[in-house]
Amino acid sequence: MPIGLQWTLIVLGLIAIVLLAAFIGRQLRLLRKDKALKRKHAAFQAQRRTQIVESIRVLAMAIEENQVEYSEACLRLKGLLELIDPELLTQAPYQVFQQVHDQIQHMPTHQTRQDTDLKFIRKLDKDRFAIESQHAEAIQRAASALRQHPF
Repeated sequence: MPIGLQWTLIVLGLIAIVLLAAFIGRQLRLLRKDKALKRKHAAFQAQRRTQIVESIRVLAMAIEENQVEYSEACLRLKGLLELIDPELLTQAPYQVFQQVHDQIQHMPTHQTRQDTDLKFIRKLDKDRFAIESQHAEAIQRAASALRQHPF
């Protein structure tokens, strides 16, 4: 084999090695970046879960101490429990949150409530209070159980 061809093949081999090393280095950087992003995401999700569990416990305590309307607490707890463990909403004693939610979800809230006729709002409030009193004991039991539940 002529010496010129040998040097050409050596140079091409070195170029291939450098290009492959650069490619491998780039892939390693991307892999490290992806792992760091996944760790950051996992930490965020863990923190979010902790905050949601804390919110659930605070709402449960507020129910036990009668610091919040039962209907509002049921709406909020139903939403929070769906994020953490949706299965709980089908189990006793927690299913009361789903039941109350289903019975009052059609009622207007926030700005819609303010824009609705006052006479109609009074009727809805009467219905809501009836639902709250109908489920009051079950809501209290479920709130107590939630405070003790190991999330």
